[in-house]
Amino acid sequence: MALLRFNIVKRLFWRKRGIFALKLLFFTVSVLIFCEFIIYYIVIIQCHWPQLKAPRAIELTSDSVLKAMFIADTHLLGEINGHWLDKLRRMTAFKLERFSKVFNFASGKIVTRKGVNFIMVNSVALEGDGCSICRTAEARLAQLSHKLNCSLREGIQHKERCSDADKIPASVPILLQHYPLYRRSDSNCTGEDSAPLDKKNDLFREKYDVLSQEASQKLLWWFQPRLILSGHTHSACEVLHNGKIPEISVPSFSWRNRNNPSFILGTLTSTDFSLDKCFLPYENTVITLYCTAGAVLMVFILARLQLLVSPFRFVQHLITKYKAL
Repeated sequence: MALLRFNIVKRLFWRKRGIFALKLLFFTVSVLIFCEFIIYYIVIIQCHWPQLKAPRAIELTSDSVLKAMFIADTHLLGEINGHWLDKLRRMTAFKLERFSKVFNFASGKIVTRKGVNFIMVNSVALEGDGCSICRTAEARLAQLSHKLNCSLREGIQHKERCSDADKIPASVPILLQHYPLYRRSDSNCTGEDSAPLDKKNDLFREKYDVLSQEASQKLLWWFQPRLILSGHTHSACEVLHNGKIPEISVPSFSWRNRNNPSFILGTLTSTDFSLDKCFLPYENTVITLYCTAGAVLMVFILARLQLLVSPFRFVQHLITKYKAL
């Protein structure tokens, strides 16, 4: 009889222990899913595709409107400004092979979607020091400029010059590149995701922080873009070149570089564009959630192991001790 009672007590003990372990596992997985997936939906669901300005937008159809997302400086690899958790999360967040296949090109190329021309430029090849890569890149960009000019101009004279040029939509291009065009600093940049106050007045170095003045003028002269999107500085900035060409530096998409990463949503047509910014969850918010969950988990474990005295019992113990005195 005693042996039977002992076996029942033993089963109940292991059953309760198993149920408690399952509760801990469920809690841990729930926190992980919330911090790595659900919180992104909660934040990003507040973002919306920007609307084009009327009255042109009234005449447009879904076939002529392009919706695009622009990100910069994902920093998937590297040791600087990273910690082990950050590296693990970045490595699992992106497919490196696909990224390399799409963006690996030596000089530049034209990508056209729904009548919108994008010029993708490899800024690293615009050092202007006469190296073979730079000469090849400049020759390629000059060819792209010729092709674009032919698509935008009409007339017999231009037809003769453009007989060898491939036909592309007659649309002023949008320039996409990593390095910003030349500017002295970020001192005139504003916004919550602009450079920190202690760095705004730091002077940029040509060919390191920004393109050289010469390379910048060449790109503006070759392509005369209606919009320029760049990155590299990890902070947001809006600059107007030649008094009419806007350049927007897209902030870093990585927590490694900012506490408030963001990306840009764009609604584009062959003649118009509208942009809006969308933020990711703040890194300190996610870290706080993890730390809070870890503290709660530790309290549960200590209470289960009876290593944590409940407040009621602690107060009762103090009262009893006081009466004894």
